[in-house]
Amino acid sequence: MTATVKMNSLQAVNAALMEAMEQDPKVLVLGEDIGDREGGGVTGATAGLSTKFGDLRVRTTPISEQAIIGAAIGAALGGYKPVAEIMLMNFTTVAMDMIFNHAAKLRFMSGGQSQVPITIRTLTGAGWQTAGQHADHLEGWFAHSAGLKVVAPSNPADYKGLLLSCIQDPDPCIFIESAGSLFIPAEVAVDQGPIPLGKARIAQEGTDVTIVTWSSQAVRCQAALPALAEAGISVELVDLRTISPWDKQAVLASAAKTGRVVIAHEAMRSFGPGAEIAATINEELFGQLKAPVRRLGAPYSPVPFSKPLEDAFLVSPEKVVETVKALMG
Repeated sequence: MTATVKMNSLQAVNAALMEAMEQDPKVLVLGEDIGDREGGGVTGATAGLSTKFGDLRVRTTPISEQAIIGAAIGAALGGYKPVAEIMLMNFTTVAMDMIFNHAAKLRFMSGGQSQVPITIRTLTGAGWQTAGQHADHLEGWFAHSAGLKVVAPSNPADYKGLLLSCIQDPDPCIFIESAGSLFIPAEVAVDQGPIPLGKARIAQEGTDVTIVTWSSQAVRCQAALPALAEAGISVELVDLRTISPWDKQAVLASAAKTGRVVIAHEAMRSFGPGAEIAATINEELFGQLKAPVRRLGAPYSPVPFSKPLEDAFLVSPEKVVETVKALMG
């Protein structure tokens, strides 16, 4: 029997960083307030790292997202494996030139001679009244940028395994830590190693309808499963885990089996990643589906501050249940 330890996703991030830094002296961590003197990060995800590995490998930076990403890119070109923390995902917009025009493109623009093995950890997610400039899910932006890998785990084991893979990957990775999934504890294998990027997890097998989801929305979809089972609906839940590259094979196999698909994400529904997945399903399985693909996402609006409006903004388990039942007819 595999030995396990109970931890939440923040603790899993810390464990992954600790392990990666122990195994490879080229792994560096940098970001605002990440050192132990500053509290080990705004969420405590980097607690203990600077004490163990020193200030040269764990760099607390000024409040400058461009400087953080620029320094990470330079270090990567110099042979290091930087893990750069951008405190909140909305703040990546300040450094989009560095991320989109430099990190994502240097491999292409150098004819493959330059690699940029950086991991950008960033926190986001609605539900905590942090409002419009602190809680957007922007994975669609980054998935639309050739050269970036985009990862969005939903549970502690995946947080640890996928972060280890991102750090080892030769290309820049965006690692999304969503607030709705950070504090839920689960058992994680003591020897949990890297989980391959681009491979979905079948969280539950079923025969009637496929739900494709990721990040915090996977937690809400999981919460909808008991009510759907009580209604006699057999759900196959596909946790995508990686948005780019996404696991087309797993999604198409599940969609072909059930004939009905709901795609649910916290990001805005309009122009969201779900549209790309829905279009691919339609192109590959046209004529085999029993119903049109349905998409669930946030409305076309900034994240509200008002708690009742924020609750309505999110795709709740009740909305998932209602949509699946409607799809079943």
